[in-house]
Amino acid sequence: MKYKIFIGLILSEILLILALYVFSQMLIERRSIEITAKKILVRELMLTDLSIWTEARYTRHPSQADLFTPFQDFPSSVEHFPAGSIIAPPENIKTWKSIKRY
Repeated sequence: MKYKIFIGLILSEILLILALYVFSQMLIERRSIEITAKKILVRELMLTDLSIWTEARYTRHPSQADLFTPFQDFPSSVEHFPAGSIIAPPENIKTWKSIKRY
């Protein structure tokens, strides 16, 4: 009996996710002109990345962070901002080949 309730909940959640996906696709089609205009504005004004978190500068603009910024307080310090454990490192510093060595 309990498994029927579980299966019913799973199916209703799948239907909800599908409905949200279809709704989001409809909104994208409706707002395509506005999205295109915003892309042109960003390109013309040469705006930087979106600021997602307000905590530390290396989480505000990940593409503009350097290698030592998270460790500026102390080289072996523990991450004290929650956003630092959520965000992935930028693509350009994931490999050792892309790091400039002096």
